[in-house]
Amino acid sequence: MDAEAVTKLLLALPGVEEHVGWAGQPAFKVRKKGFVYLSADETAVMLKALREEQEALVAENPEVYSPSWASGQFAWLEVDLAAADDEELRELLTEAWRLSAPKFLIAQHEG
Repeated sequence: MDAEAVTKLLLALPGVEEHVGWAGQPAFKVRKKGFVYLSADETAVMLKALREEQEALVAENPEVYSPSWASGQFAWLEVDLAAADDEELRELLTEAWRLSAPKFLIAQHEG
């Protein structure tokens, strides 16, 4: 999946807006909460995940996933777009959105 496909998928989710991130990169937010950031060169994404999921994915496939920072129950996961499985990446992007979206938007998406 390339950056264009990632952007299309994210903007199709309820309440998602594209912004300019702290380093000028594309940032995706729902209700002003960031959950996915594209790298400046658009070859990777950094996404919100549960700490346990981050640890498992990095241990399972370090060529695709690398850890970023963690705080509380959440951890950020860096994903190499060229190396990632498209279906797994779709699930991770959607889950990152769910971790930040309010319940009414999640219900709207699932309904």
